[in-house]
Amino acid sequence: MLIQFNFKNYSSFKEEAVLDLSATKITEYNDRVVSICNEKILPVSAIYGANASGKSNVFNAFKAMTEYVRNSLDYGDEEKKFNINRPIPFLFDESTREAETCFEVYFTIPEDKKERVYNYGFCIDGDGVSEEWLNYKTKSGRKFKDIFYRSKDTLDLHGLPKKFIENIVISLNKQVLVVSLGAKLKVTQCKEIRDWFLNNKFADYGDVATSLVRERRLPQGFTYDKEVQKKVTNYLSSFDESIQGFKIEKVSHETDEGRNAYRISTLHKGSKKDELVELPLSLESSGTLKMFSLYPEMQKVLDTGGVFFVDELNARLHPLLVRNFILTFLNPKVNVNHAQLVFTTHDTWQLSNQLLRRDEIWFTEKDELQGSHLYSLADFMDEDGSKIRKDENYEKNYLFGKYGAIPTLKNINLKEVGNND
Repeated sequence: MLIQFNFKNYSSFKEEAVLDLSATKITEYNDRVVSICNEKILPVSAIYGANASGKSNVFNAFKAMTEYVRNSLDYGDEEKKFNINRPIPFLFDESTREAETCFEVYFTIPEDKKERVYNYGFCIDGDGVSEEWLNYKTKSGRKFKDIFYRSKDTLDLHGLPKKFIENIVISLNKQVLVVSLGAKLKVTQCKEIRDWFLNNKFADYGDVATSLVRERRLPQGFTYDKEVQKKVTNYLSSFDESIQGFKIEKVSHETDEGRNAYRISTLHKGSKKDELVELPLSLESSGTLKMFSLYPEMQKVLDTGGVFFVDELNARLHPLLVRNFILTFLNPKVNVNHAQLVFTTHDTWQLSNQLLRRDEIWFTEKDELQGSHLYSLADFMDEDGSKIRKDENYEKNYLFGKYGAIPTLKNINLKEVGNND
């Protein structure tokens, strides 16, 4: 499980931002808090904020970290590839444009019998990896122990198996992460970290092009496995009872990528008893298509205990449907593998003490120098220095500006400048 994610000098965030999924000492909904390795961890984090306030950049930051772990082997001696994929620093300050961008996570690995907490992070500047570290702490330990540390002048791999160290020293390039290279060499400690990142999933509904591609993806095994089809049917019928199943036909031609093409229809209850009406999947509502596209990643993280990051979860979905989706992760009887959901949204209907704990609610806000800041409702202080009470109307107070993170609006004027008519 993800315990904490820190990042600095990334996109609209100049200063360090901390997304903390560890539970505070507040008392509401303690039954959903997961206890692992002496850590108390939350299953959900909701991020609110005005447009262009930086909430999507929290999503993008974790995705950027994950993609660098996944792909850094491709950047070795490939300066052009590295420059294209280098994380974007804060550009509104001359001092940060060439400064390093840093990412750091604290997390646990599913089914780790030793119940260790890992701390992994790295920094990237214009030349490559300027720093990288991996530490761990046991359930009974108080301090973290080093596995490796790397800077531009230092490479300390004492915590890795001796038989791999020489290969890593010889092969390591300045643009490549030790974790990525070690995983390639099948070093267990590195592979576990790399695989944890790969186990997490992303869905970006703030990007129209990406969203359209997602809606054409099918769940694994969907075209031939009746059990998978049944699971998807049950999932969709949770909000549309008329959906009874699918009709899947293989089309003779292949796609441009050489894959088989399929014609998929949903089967709906007809007006007559036992009648089923076929409706091409493409003609389903945009909300149904979005829920269909969310299913593969949701099912994967629920099965594996991963983290599901969703940007603009509320887009094209009814608030009750969004709530039902969130409750899937909040229900320990359903979410038995402790999967987590981190999402950005404008849907204030979910901003409720009937659904979320105060430490599960986060806000992003920009300052006058274009820098974004991330803060939790649990840490927020009102004007008299008091913390927010759990019985407050979060939605009403947020819309009235009590917590900040709302847009500053002016009247829309479409008249030409100088036109006084």
